[in-house]
Amino acid sequence: MAELATIARPYAEALYKACTGKSGVDLSGVCVWVDELAAIAADSQLRQLLDNPKVTAEQLFGVITGVAKTALPEMANNFLRTLIDNGRVQVLPEIAAQFRALVNQGKGASDAIVYSAFPLDDGALAELAVTLQKRFGRTLHLSVQTDESLIGGVRVVVGDEVLDTSVKARLEQMKAALTA
Repeated sequence: MAELATIARPYAEALYKACTGKSGVDLSGVCVWVDELAAIAADSQLRQLLDNPKVTAEQLFGVITGVAKTALPEMANNFLRTLIDNGRVQVLPEIAAQFRALVNQGKGASDAIVYSAFPLDDGALAELAVTLQKRFGRTLHLSVQTDESLIGGVRVVVGDEVLDTSVKARLEQMKAALTA
C-alpha cells in the first residue's frame, strides 16, 4: 500500500488550489474545518465504521457531519463526499497536516512545537515567539507541550529543524564530551 503522505498529497494540493482560486475564501477558516474533520477521522470508533462493508457512503457522510461541532460549509461537504467516494477518509489527518503546511508555506510561516519542562505563561511565550521568529526567519505558530524529562529550558521543533536548549540536552552533550 502506498504511504499515507503520497495518498494525501493530491487531496491537500487540490483543496489548497480550490481555496486560493476562489476570492473570499478564508484559509484559516478552512484549516479549522479540515482539522475538525481530521480529528473525527482519527477516532477509533469511526475507523471501525469505515471497515464495515454494510455502511453506505451516505450513512458515513451523515455520521461524520453529525459529529462535527459546527455546520460545515458547502466546500467542506463536497470535499468530504469526495473522500468518502474514493475511500480516503482514513487519510484525513495526513491531508490536514499537508494542507496546513501548504497554507503556512503560502504565508511564509511554519508551525512550531515548544516542549517545555514547565508550563509557560503568556508573557514568556510571547517573548519566546519573538526570539524564535528571529532565529528561524519566519512567522511561527507556536503550540506548547509540557515535557518534564527536559528538567529545564525548551526544545523547539519547526518542521524538520530542532532547537534544543534544554538542561537534559546540555547534560547529554557534557556526558558525550567527557566520555570521548
